[in-house]
Amino acid sequence: MKSIYEALVGIVDGEHVSDRPEELYIYSFDLGTAQPQRPDYVVAPRTTQQVQDIVRLANREKIPVVPLGGGLSLAGLAVPLKGGILVDLKRMDSIIEVNEKGRYAVLECGVSQAQLTSYLARNHPGLTHSEPGAPPTATITGNVMIHGQGDLSQPYGFNSDLVNGLEVVLPTGEVCRFGSCAIGASWFTNHPLPDVGLFFGWCGTTGIVTRLSIRLYPAKPIRGVGQFVVENEELVPEIMEKITRTQMAEDIIAYSRAIPPFGMGLQHFTVNIAADSEKELEFKQELIWDDALGEYIRRGDGGYLGFTRGLERPQISKTSDYKKGGGFEYVGGIMPIETYPRCYRSGREISERHGIPYTVTGRCIGVGHSMMFAWTYAFNRADPETIRQAREALHETDDLVLELGGVIWKPGTYGQRLIMERLDPGTRTLMKRIKEVLDPGGIMNPGNWEGI
Repeated sequence: MKSIYEALVGIVDGEHVSDRPEELYIYSFDLGTAQPQRPDYVVAPRTTQQVQDIVRLANREKIPVVPLGGGLSLAGLAVPLKGGILVDLKRMDSIIEVNEKGRYAVLECGVSQAQLTSYLARNHPGLTHSEPGAPPTATITGNVMIHGQGDLSQPYGFNSDLVNGLEVVLPTGEVCRFGSCAIGASWFTNHPLPDVGLFFGWCGTTGIVTRLSIRLYPAKPIRGVGQFVVENEELVPEIMEKITRTQMAEDIIAYSRAIPPFGMGLQHFTVNIAADSEKELEFKQELIWDDALGEYIRRGDGGYLGFTRGLERPQISKTSDYKKGGGFEYVGGIMPIETYPRCYRSGREISERHGIPYTVTGRCIGVGHSMMFAWTYAFNRADPETIRQAREALHETDDLVLELGGVIWKPGTYGQRLIMERLDPGTRTLMKRIKEVLDPGGIMNPGNWEGI
């Protein structure tokens, strides 16, 4: 085993390879409820060539490889379930290009959400990207790889829909490019070349993305968030339909929380609005609050809580440490919007049964095409009983997502098994063939999508 350590040092350097117990411990878990599992080595490459060399070494030695971005998936997707080499990609953090006219950015895989946000604010203030409600250190690539969403999901879709191109190190060590960059053009589009959907949603089992191009959008100077509230959860789907029909909002989130107590049982909407002028802002507000939602206000079914200028991007993590132990995890579900009332009631019941203050959140994806739900369960990391309660609640919610006709988002191993049990046989066979072709040695993040 010492020879593998020395080989890794030869690929990067001694400063960026470790097999020390204290450092392996840090990489053995994420912030969720997954059981810790230590890697055998941690290595932090700086270049695509170094990633290639690490993967080739792993193939020769038949040792697992687990890619890690920001380590914030919460579902154990980057926990090294079978040990091996954990590849920490955060040193690969260059913003290679921002094209203002083409509105795209080319990034290395370790670029974080905060890094791109601050870079654009300093150098390209007229542009923005679709930023998720994740901590600032979450990586752009990590979010894309799990079909993440952001505050431009309404109307543009999942962040994986906003990708123009990829550079990927395959499990056998070859480098491939996809999109217009594959033919030597700039990184401006993923169309109209043949679709090769081999990497999104695969939990790092089909390769390591080292670069990608994402679309950027106009950053309007006047931004803010409007608040609307109703008591009856049955009204949420039709309200969401009315707001999206105006096509005036950037981001629409419906949520309900047990804390603070005065808001328990109420359904809140946050509606982000952006404008280039006061006239545009007034027009958008009139269409949303007066035309779309005025009937609910006049009937007394809903209330407009006002508009706050300035936009603080939402972070579920800021309001989830109810157990005061630094732990929370959530089940994400991609659901039809009409399921919101049952999602709310069932999620609240599961939380209360396990003694956890409930948080149920739904973000609109596309122009009302679906919702990304998050059922959040807090726990005290120092209290095994609260971890057990949260884990049981998470598993029950995975079951609930499928029961309600949805799809589990970024599923952990339990959710993956549920999905595989229901997969169309032809789809499962094709996925198995793809995995065998791309990763004949079975080294890439084993334990995820196992048994495909």
